[in-house]
Amino acid sequence: MNTDNTSNNAPFGTLLGYAPGGIAIYSSDYSTIDENEYADDSAMRSYVHGEYMGYKWQCVEFARRFLYINYGLVFTDVGMAYEIFSLRFLRQVVNDKILPLYAFANGSRQAPVAGSLLIWQKGGEFQDTGHVAIITQIIDNKVMIAEQNVTFEPLPLGQQWTRELTLQVENGCYTIKDTFDDSEILGWMAYNIEAHDCLPQPSPSPQLLNIQCRYRDNQAQFSSPWLDETDPLELTYQQTNSKQLLNDDIYRYFTISESAEHELAKATNELHLMYLHATDKVLQDDSLLELFDIPKILWPRLRLSWQKHRHSMLTGRLDFCMSEDGLKVYEYNADSASCHTEACLIIQKWAEQGGDITENSPAEDLLNELASVWKYSQEYDFVHIMQDDDAEEDYHALFMQKALTLAGIESKILKGLDGIHWNSIGQLIDDDQRLIQCVWKTWAWETAMDQVREVSSTEYAAVPIHTGYPDTKVRLIDVLLRPEIKVFEPLWTVIPSNKAILPVLWSLFPHHHYLLNTDFTITDELRKTGYAVKPIAGRCGSNIDLVSHNDSVLDTTDGKFNNQKNIYQQLWCLPKVANKYIQVCTFTVDGNYGGVCLRSDDSLVIKKDSDIEPLIVIEDNAVLKNS
Repeated sequence: MNTDNTSNNAPFGTLLGYAPGGIAIYSSDYSTIDENEYADDSAMRSYVHGEYMGYKWQCVEFARRFLYINYGLVFTDVGMAYEIFSLRFLRQVVNDKILPLYAFANGSRQAPVAGSLLIWQKGGEFQDTGHVAIITQIIDNKVMIAEQNVTFEPLPLGQQWTRELTLQVENGCYTIKDTFDDSEILGWMAYNIEAHDCLPQPSPSPQLLNIQCRYRDNQAQFSSPWLDETDPLELTYQQTNSKQLLNDDIYRYFTISESAEHELAKATNELHLMYLHATDKVLQDDSLLELFDIPKILWPRLRLSWQKHRHSMLTGRLDFCMSEDGLKVYEYNADSASCHTEACLIIQKWAEQGGDITENSPAEDLLNELASVWKYSQEYDFVHIMQDDDAEEDYHALFMQKALTLAGIESKILKGLDGIHWNSIGQLIDDDQRLIQCVWKTWAWETAMDQVREVSSTEYAAVPIHTGYPDTKVRLIDVLLRPEIKVFEPLWTVIPSNKAILPVLWSLFPHHHYLLNTDFTITDELRKTGYAVKPIAGRCGSNIDLVSHNDSVLDTTDGKFNNQKNIYQQLWCLPKVANKYIQVCTFTVDGNYGGVCLRSDDSLVIKKDSDIEPLIVIEDNAVLKNS
């Protein structure tokens, strides 16, 4: 962006003036930033009413804040401003309703209107980022815009725009000319406008969605320990995976294109909102909620959790199939997702070992993103991390503890339930007599629900949790369902994690390009395509059957969920690359894309013990060259 060094420039964070609606415009002169005041990532994050706006004081932050305060709308998070032009929806914050967002090319027959987003391509004045501004007023051939991170001088008193652009109308087509000679305006975007002459949502070339395999030169760089054994997290990971770190060939890795990662980010952000929308529908309809096999005694708590903690989901994982045939989501692990350690830390260490790979892991910022969300919340100064006696959960718990430490929040890991006790008045405390008030857990909510199912709901007036039984061990439900304890992930995440949500999604968004046809019965359409049989609350790839269009079973897995109801999902097989079936997994952090990793298996179904594959994002032309 412009770094004009005139003497009139105001320091970073200075109020420059106001846009319509009283929306503040701040100086983004990074050359004057106080590094003590903005010492870490969390200090740079801008929030309004708990809603994330963007990084201070960039153009994207201003545009999102303008839409939010004036219209109660936000667009999803993007890496760069120019990526906004590929979005096609806005979220209505008050109810998470998804509204269409229309894009019009510069030179379109659709006239721009006040309140539109104006989007610039990356390059020139706007280098690698592109730019976004708000059209505040149109008078004859003049287009007034408001923006951040272009000019750093205070505005004249009462002026509610930063720059004045020229509007040309020729042969019924509208073209906006920028004040910079080396910039390119892509077009404008609006939601309250007729959709004629709008652009379709762009998608990458099919070749750019292919996953490719490569091998590092074997220079024995992995023949000796390459993780930091003085770091408890890395040491625990190494001990847990002593026979095999990551995959079965440590020199093998996979690549995806930059366009593929952008598409995954866009899909992740959109699908998260779609899952929230479907969750809201389920919790409003008893007949839908019945399909999830959740004990009825928990229904009021589920709805209260949704009402009070709708935006308290910290992190989840979406599982995708990605190939030149497109991008399709299988499911959302919104409750107790894993693979963060490998994707963020281990693969980055793997990339750095040997020096022949300069690119970073596409999930390298996952830890810092989580720390920023924890730090911003500032709701608790101590968090108890609850985990089962499981080797994978050992290092997953340490990963979250590292994020909490970065956020300046103290924590304690509780392995199993033996370290939790009753105090003299029936409250829950740990071995240090510290009251348990906030919990982040690796346990699945479904485990707690099994404990509720063990007791007939008709025998009690409320959920049968204990409140101080001196001779009785603390159970999982005594902790997770206790009203005064805040739990991450919140109870409502059991809905999007349950595969019964998949037919609901399909009914709400039929034939959506990221979704697979899914039903509670085997329909004629599913017979034609083949289908996957999945237990509604199954986990880790257990009890899945893959059935082809000619009724032959392609794959089947065992497990403990064979007594559950099933859903039937359109068969969409994983691509096979280097004799491995590859699944793409993306992480959400605070509802936004937080990174991507790959999992692989010799069979078509990814399971708990499936490998994690090193993944590197490379330039598009490098992918096309190797296609």
